[in-house]
Amino acid sequence: MGISYRKRIKIGDDTYLNISKSGVSVSQKVGKTTINSKGTTTVSLGNGITYRTSKKRKK
Repeated sequence: MGISYRKRIKIGDDTYLNISKSGVSVSQKVGKTTINSKGTTTVSLGNGITYRTSKKRKK
């Protein structure tokens, strides 16, 4: 396990600017679902449990 860094800045209603070691992205929260500009979708299932899926880019 390595060290990670993430900063989340609110830029509007349910819209965030995410800054991490791997770059910058924007995310939009819709209900219990968060959609990221890098293709990651996260669904909150409750009690701190989340389901995350991402679209792999083909080279």
